[in-house]
Amino acid sequence: MTSPLISPTSEGRWTPRLWGTLLVLCAAMFLDALDVSMVGVALPSIGADLGLSTSALQWIVSGYILGYGGLLLLGGRAADLLGRRQVFLVALGVFALASLLGGLVDSGPLLIASRFIKGLSAAFTAPAGLSIITTTFPEGPLRNRALAIYTTCGATGYSMGLVFSGLLTEASWRLTMLLPAPVALIALFVGMKLLPRTERERGKGGYDVPGAVLGTASMLLLVFTVVEAPEVGWGSARTVLSFAAVAVLLAAFVAVERRSPSPLIRLGVLRSGPQVRAQLGALTFVGSYIGFQFLVTLYMQQLLGWSALHTALAFLPAGALVALSATKVGAVIDRFGTARLMVLGFALMVTGYVLFLRVDLDPVYAAVILPTMLLVGSGFALTFPSLNVQATNGVDEHEQGMVSGLLNTSVQVGGAIFLAVVTAVVTANSPEGGNPSPQAVLDSYRPGLVVVTLVAFAGLLITLTGLRPRRGRPSAGPSVVVAKSTPQEAERVAVGD
Repeated sequence: MTSPLISPTSEGRWTPRLWGTLLVLCAAMFLDALDVSMVGVALPSIGADLGLSTSALQWIVSGYILGYGGLLLLGGRAADLLGRRQVFLVALGVFALASLLGGLVDSGPLLIASRFIKGLSAAFTAPAGLSIITTTFPEGPLRNRALAIYTTCGATGYSMGLVFSGLLTEASWRLTMLLPAPVALIALFVGMKLLPRTERERGKGGYDVPGAVLGTASMLLLVFTVVEAPEVGWGSARTVLSFAAVAVLLAAFVAVERRSPSPLIRLGVLRSGPQVRAQLGALTFVGSYIGFQFLVTLYMQQLLGWSALHTALAFLPAGALVALSATKVGAVIDRFGTARLMVLGFALMVTGYVLFLRVDLDPVYAAVILPTMLLVGSGFALTFPSLNVQATNGVDEHEQGMVSGLLNTSVQVGGAIFLAVVTAVVTANSPEGGNPSPQAVLDSYRPGLVVVTLVAFAGLLITLTGLRPRRGRPSAGPSVVVAKSTPQEAERVAVGD
């Protein structure tokens, strides 16, 4: 239910308090994405200052992903059960304190621990923030506009993180850790004044403790296994046994959720075709983009010899395009529906990835790199907001946190899995010897770029199934997902999905 304190006016205009609420949530989303991308450029400086090995440096990135991806399901359900406002504000405060800790420590293990804590707190702010939006803004054009602004703030944070890291690392890598702290504190104090108070869910089933334990354990082990697999080997006994343990934990989790009176995830929502397409779309969309950015960063810095700032500026057109589209995408979703925009967005990204396969050791930026960034940026601007709208539309208010956590889990797990796959493919094709030629290194990158393209193409095929007209229904109009928690869990799939 929309809060009467911050509801839109009768003319549909947003009140100042409504704008303020959205900006607080956008600030948290911006920081979550910023923190993922900003640390990458600073890793060499961190390693030199703290005397860390390459494997230890990996955990500065992986520690954040482990905490974030592993606890998202629990974070989403906690928002529904404990109150979205309360969970969001507490987690945002923890995020600010962990940022301060990360910028002040002189120990590698403490830095990794601070990153894990930041990831953990983001696992609670992300689904809580998204569910606050979906329960504050009524479904339809108002919510679509809010979600478009919210998700593009996240995309902008991810893109601008590269630019900020290039600038700040020139002074000190510690600034990249400290920057989120004051922003998070400001958002926290403003959020205490503006965020709507929400009632806790008071279901008869109580808390699904076994489901929470199994779900969190399976996600933590999955992310840990995927992150470690390139280092220890995909075919090693450790990796195989870890994946087997993940399968056992997930099977137990499903069995518990099917019997629980108050499940962590109501499995009935996954009977909705649009919901499944949104989750698989998020998995492939983010997975392909993270792998692409990883390879392009290596290509520009290691082969072309570009500086961190030069590399960041090369990505800027894509980020700027996403940022400029923030207030417009909602209206486009209203007109064309999520299904069509997801297909178009994936098609643009696939085209951009295919174009980048033409790069060589002496690229013409305006002919290859810039068009790729514009295509990928356009695809990002259309696809990411559409995924969020499709995943949350039609879902009961008391399940918004659950669905938000599930979507963010797809995003994080997709990024972790496909980045690990791309890394493994590049490693397998790397030339032997101590001093490989630049051309040989570039040739080892191309199979990874092919994998990125194929993952995005798989996402395109998945979203294309949403365009099939349903019998007895017209094939035009905006898309809506309905996943009601009735005894029969009846779900109505809307037009175009």
